[in-house]
Order: sequence, then C-alpha cells, then structure tokens
Amino acid sequence: MKINQVEELVGITKKNIRFYEEQGLISPKRNLENGYRDYSLEDVDLLNKIKLLRRLEVPIEEIKRLETGESSVADCLDRHISHFTHRQQELDVMKEMCREMIEADVHFDNLQAESYLEEMKKLEKGGIRFMDVNKTDINKSKRGPIIAAVVSIVFFLAMIIFICLTAMSDPDTPIGFIAIIVVLFGAMIVGTVIALKQRLKEIEGGEIYEARKY
Repeated sequence: MKINQVEELVGITKKNIRFYEEQGLISPKRNLENGYRDYSLEDVDLLNKIKLLRRLEVPIEEIKRLETGESSVADCLDRHISHFTHRQQELDVMKEMCREMIEADVHFDNLQAESYLEEMKKLEKGGIRFMDVNKTDINKSKRGPIIAAVVSIVFFLAMIIFICLTAMSDPDTPIGFIAIIVVLFGAMIVGTVIALKQRLKEIEGGEIYEARKY
C-alpha cells in the first residue's frame, strides 16, 4: 500500500505516519523497483495500535518500550491510570475551588484573589499543580527570538559555504579577502548567539518576567 491508502485506513495524516517512522515505531519496506515505501497490513495494524495508545496519551518513548518488550501493556496502562487518577484529583480540587467562589457569590470587583492564591500555594505544597500562566507566556515569548536566530545563523552559514565554494572554483580569488568575509560572517553568528542568550535571559528573569509577576 501507498501512504495515501494507509492515511485513509488508519485515519491519521501522512505527516504523523512519517513522524512515527522517524521515531522508529514503524519500518515499512521499500519497493525495490521505485524505492517508495510499501506499507503492509501489519504496518496498518501497528499504526492503529500506536493511534490508540497516543489517544490515551501514552508517550512515544513508552510505546517504544512496549514494541521492544521492555514494558508490558498492563504495566504501562497501570502507570497511566495512576497518572490519570492524580490528574483527576487536581481537576477535582480546581472544580471545588470554582464551586466555592460561585457559592460565595463573588464578583470581579470584590474578588479576594489573595486568599485563593494563598490556598493554592498550600495545595501546591501537597502536590497539586495549577496552571503556570507566567511559564506558558514565557515559553511563547521565546519562540520568536529562537526562530529569528536560527534563520539568521542558517543564512550566515549558507553564505560562508557559498563563499568557500566560490573560492575553490576560482583560484584567482584573494585568500585574504575570503578570510575576512568568512570571519565577518562567523562574527555575526557569534553575535546572534550572544544576542539570543541575552534575550532569553531577559524573558526568563529580566524586565519581562518582572512585568508579568502577579
């Protein structure tokens, strides 16, 4: 079968199928005539198993251990039940806090947030986790600078490679000039990395973090 047929049979995208291949969860054979992947019914069955486990939120690494026999389905699901039970306890606590606020007939203008935040701190010491809004916002803020830095570094590296290849094809190119250009682009890469580190530091613990404190 071709990947389009597998996509229809299993109900997951080609991108997901290829991702599972990259992770080593499935290894379809190659057609000797054209080199294309040739999926079998066994591959479809395996993808269905992966789909089921992923929908139960079983991590990729755990599925790998199941495939290799390092872990059993029973042990895996038993650990998962414990995880769900703990999460349910956390959700129950948050639901109860919401009910308390409703019963107290609180309004936004008279909401005593300090007392509830103090109660949250006590519950967190007991193992209950609440959403860390600040951490979520910080992670989102990091994406832009990281993407910009990666794009810049890739561009600078491409220019260095291009210059070196040009110099190799043209023996008359002054070596000193090439060296200066390479050093300049190398300095730009170093500067980009330093700027990225500084930016991430600001996001994690600088002015941006201070402005987000509650």
